[in-house]
Amino acid sequence: MKKTLPKLAVPVGIVGIVLLLVVPVPAPMLDVLIILNILLALVILLTTLFVKKPLDFSVFPSLLLVATLFRLGLNVASTRLVLGEGYAGDVIAAFGHVAVSGSIIIGSVIFLILVVIQFVVVTKGAERVAEVGARFTLDAMPGKQMAIDADLNAGLITDEVAKQRRADVSAEADFYGAMDGASKFVKGDAIAGIIIIIINLVGGVAIGALQNGMEIGEALGHYGLLTIGDGLVTQIPALLMAVSTGMIVTRSGADSDMGSQAASQLGQSRIAIAIAGVAAIGMGFIPGMPIMAFLVVGATLLIIAQRLGAKAKAEEARADLESRQAAIVAPSDTTDDLLEQMRVHALEILLAPDLVDMVGGSSDDLLGRVKALRRKIAVDLGIVVPPVRTRDSIDLPPSTYSIRIAGVEAGRGQAPARSVLALGDRLDGLPGTPTVEPVFGLAGKWVPAEMRHSAEMTGATVIDRVSVLVTHLSSIIGDNAARLLSREDVRVLTEGLKQVNPSAVDDLVPGMLSLAELQRVLQGLLAERVPINDLGRICEGLTLRAKVSTDPEGLVEAARASLGPALSARHLDGAVLRVIMIDPGLEQSMLEGLRPSDQGTQILLDGHRVEQVLGSLRDSVAAVETQGLSAVLVCAPALRPAIHRLVSAQQNGLPVLSYQEATAAGSTIETVGVVRATDAIVA
Repeated sequence: MKKTLPKLAVPVGIVGIVLLLVVPVPAPMLDVLIILNILLALVILLTTLFVKKPLDFSVFPSLLLVATLFRLGLNVASTRLVLGEGYAGDVIAAFGHVAVSGSIIIGSVIFLILVVIQFVVVTKGAERVAEVGARFTLDAMPGKQMAIDADLNAGLITDEVAKQRRADVSAEADFYGAMDGASKFVKGDAIAGIIIIIINLVGGVAIGALQNGMEIGEALGHYGLLTIGDGLVTQIPALLMAVSTGMIVTRSGADSDMGSQAASQLGQSRIAIAIAGVAAIGMGFIPGMPIMAFLVVGATLLIIAQRLGAKAKAEEARADLESRQAAIVAPSDTTDDLLEQMRVHALEILLAPDLVDMVGGSSDDLLGRVKALRRKIAVDLGIVVPPVRTRDSIDLPPSTYSIRIAGVEAGRGQAPARSVLALGDRLDGLPGTPTVEPVFGLAGKWVPAEMRHSAEMTGATVIDRVSVLVTHLSSIIGDNAARLLSREDVRVLTEGLKQVNPSAVDDLVPGMLSLAELQRVLQGLLAERVPINDLGRICEGLTLRAKVSTDPEGLVEAARASLGPALSARHLDGAVLRVIMIDPGLEQSMLEGLRPSDQGTQILLDGHRVEQVLGSLRDSVAAVETQGLSAVLVCAPALRPAIHRLVSAQQNGLPVLSYQEATAAGSTIETVGVVRATDAIVA
């Protein structure tokens, strides 16, 4: 029963509004409905003040339409009583006689002032804000979706969180679109109020003079007061609804309600409040001014400023005490501590002193994000990323972080405090520091955190600084996965595999390959970003190859062959694999120039021919990227290792597959480029 009543309340209410338009309503019932209308508008206004973000009140556009229809229904019902009986209840009579002192002139002026406030000031501004908010929200949707996908791919969020964020983005766009249309209801309601009061006034005078035999002045006084009372009764809740509309479309996402947020932000500068207090007292001494009123207001402001100053000093003293207590604790000089300080960590993040606030105790801080990233990489690549040591460093410039691998810096970036990174093309109007995103090389700007909503309204993708650092860390780990795979990691992986597939390990290690040789093979796979999570299948392929030869290059190729379709499946676009091929004549010449070496097979090429081949490859890759696509380079199996070494330094991240690997998934092959050269290969 409790769940049924809310479901039936709105449908029954709408049916009642429709009946209100056609069925006469007695005056006592009209009083109750008018009071209900005023209180409904007041509750809606107060709700908009206490919501933390607009989406928390997503039903507002529909509720605005229902409330507007309700007021218009009351206008029809009151008009019927005013013109038919000359009496429309105590509420309207009270507004007509008491609220405006029984003066039709005063009532008309007050009504016109309310209309001007609603129509010219509140409604006009709310309509414009809703229109701009809807346009910018729709423009920012693709960037927000890309940011969600980036966080998901980096392991910063789960699939459930990503699904919820996508739903929130869609709901936000729907809400602002609905508010853009709902603001037209408020505008139309203001216009309708003016027209209705004119119709009621003309109709009342006509009925009083023609039907009831009143004098023109008497009819104007009687029906005019009722009309003004009716207009005020409906215009006040209409004004409240217009203010509610303006409140909801101008709110940005916050962690508190509007009252708390306003008090916090207005009190952030005690000097400004103190100056305002002194100015109020000074204005009180102007001749003719009410000095006591100004003195009371000025003294109140000075007291508030004094309390804010005392609170700031207390917080500063507490922070100083905490820093002194931390300095008292001297570092230990035991052997274990010294060994720990001497040890070179596999993965390390150094933060400038002003960035240590990124390391907190919540699940959304840097440490929590790094844990999620380690889980993500373990699932995607099949390696256990070593624990990431995080510490501060006074040697770093302000707002700077450094990522180190085995004590050597592998990347550096900026993450200014109280700022967010905005990526977009229309950032010139925003304050901040221009920068370049460290992973994808996109131009952006670090803007103050409080300007986040403004940046989003320009269509920019806004990323918090922890996400920037973790995305950079994810990219560096992917590029250096081979270096991070230690021999101890290989031992742990093989022991874990032995528990579920003992034959795959027993046949290979240590009888055919040592852990060091297996580590070298796995590092070779990771160097080409090939996941090693299917370790059982890799070991089975290595077992067959190791019976013939333990050549490292041959073992890596055997491991790749054992993975089969998994190699090409990662590069599919739907069911299509786009490939760049090598001209058959050039490929045959390369096969003839293939020679073994200590570093693996090499293709003997002169410098001029190398430039021709790499230049043709660069042109093919650029032509594909301009279309927003990606492709892989395919070649004969015997050439694949040598060609990969040849192009890896020039084409960062370009996958190189053999013909067998490209066709293993049974996908459709689409040739998007051919590498050509005109001169003969010099062998």
